[in-house]
Amino acid sequence: MRRTILIFIYRYVIPYGGLLLVKALSATYRIRIINPENEQDVLDRRGSLIYASWHQRFFPGITFFSQRKPIAIMISQSRDGEMIARVVDILGWCPVRGSSTRGGVTALRQLKDLARDGYRIGHIVDGPKGPFGQVKPGLLRIAQVAGKPIVPTLTSAEKKWVFNSWDRFMVPKPFSRVVIRFGEPIEVPAELDGDGFEQKRLFVEQRMQELYAETDRIWSDAERIRTAFK
Repeated sequence: MRRTILIFIYRYVIPYGGLLLVKALSATYRIRIINPENEQDVLDRRGSLIYASWHQRFFPGITFFSQRKPIAIMISQSRDGEMIARVVDILGWCPVRGSSTRGGVTALRQLKDLARDGYRIGHIVDGPKGPFGQVKPGLLRIAQVAGKPIVPTLTSAEKKWVFNSWDRFMVPKPFSRVVIRFGEPIEVPAELDGDGFEQKRLFVEQRMQELYAETDRIWSDAERIRTAFK
């Protein structure tokens, strides 16, 4: 009986209750999109893309990207991944179970097929445990197999809580102004040797770091704030 109750809490109470809180908080945000053409142009030309984000900043996207279905996300086959997959399923996204250590090959094939069917792919580049801001090889492998460009997807909030986690996870405070920015697409060749692959990985990593820093600077520029939120 106790096990049944715990399973019910784990599978239903926590995911649904947590999402309810996320949606209630997110409903108070003032969100503006910057450079939406970088997303739309890729969708018009290629039919799909790969959203790439830091783990630290994915909170504002939970409800925002619910409006951009269909989306597929690779999630590990671990116990923690089980709950995440449950949340992703509730959001109406497609959880694809696998990681570099377990089930990765099968998951990549599934993502390839889904991308061909018009699914967008979401990927946390440094998850689930870091190091913070480091683009792991999985992002590039997904891009190679799926044959779709990477579009850096950046979120920044004027007022936020910062948690004492490995990535200093950020949650925008109620009624905060929030920007969601799409970077220029990055193509990854299907064939890269070891040095070429690492150079491309470092390029994506550096570009995302630059874009996040540049996007965060909006909050110190009154004119950019007025322009974005007029």
